[in-house]
Amino acid sequence: MLWFFLAISTAIFTSLQDVLGKRTLQNIDATIVAWSWSFFTALVLLPVQVLVEIPDLGSQFWVALVVGSVLNAIASVLYIQAISTSDLSLCLPLIAFSPLFMAISSPIIVGEWLSWMDGLGIGLIVGGSYLLNLKDRSRGYFAPFQALVRERGPKLMLVVALLWSITANVDKVGVQNSSPLFWSWAGFSAIALLQFPLLFSRSPNPGRQISQHWLGLSLMGLCTAIAVLFQMLALKLTLVVQVIAIKRTSVLFGVLWGKFLFHESGIRDRFWGATTMLIGVVLMTLF
Repeated sequence: MLWFFLAISTAIFTSLQDVLGKRTLQNIDATIVAWSWSFFTALVLLPVQVLVEIPDLGSQFWVALVVGSVLNAIASVLYIQAISTSDLSLCLPLIAFSPLFMAISSPIIVGEWLSWMDGLGIGLIVGGSYLLNLKDRSRGYFAPFQALVRERGPKLMLVVALLWSITANVDKVGVQNSSPLFWSWAGFSAIALLQFPLLFSRSPNPGRQISQHWLGLSLMGLCTAIAVLFQMLALKLTLVVQVIAIKRTSVLFGVLWGKFLFHESGIRDRFWGATTMLIGVVLMTLF
């Protein structure tokens, strides 16, 4: 059961990454947090990569790196903006919409088609999104979905889910043309490089802000790096789908952090909504 411990640790550190990001956003610009997320993750992964031999790179590696890093650079900025403007317990469960979008992207990019169990999972994901704002049903049966459209944070997170549904397939191509560790380090490094110009065009005195809040930013990168390493170790011990299914429990951890650390309201509806969406994800990944 070592793989299960590693996978659940991945979920925990992923959720802690979100908590640290939201706390840091109370004192620092969102653009800086987005860049620091990638930079400090790459920095932590660098010593590990130095100890491991660089793999032979396949013919599709550089194309995958360019496409994946550009889309992830955009997604990470939107992700940070989403959690800075709305509750964690409302935003994070919407990441589970990525399998819904993958029903379109996966057949196109990697030729993988959905089964009937995948369709059931998609139905649970959509139903879970309804439960997230069930308190709004008094204004009409479509009010919970309209609440997702009204708030900026959930709208941004839906775009993130769409982008990540594409990059998940690109990641598969990248790993197949290198190695999981090298691909992770190269990806975060490229994202940080692409986002670097934004520091000076959208943020005042980025160097001073980073130096003042380096601890929170570096801890966020550390949690991401640890999550990535735990995930890579777990993948050596069991099936990929099992690791990813357990990793998705970060959604539930995020909802709980939102309640106990940020005192977010409406936690009951959001917890059951997140749980329903998570069951949908499990069905799509395990069956």
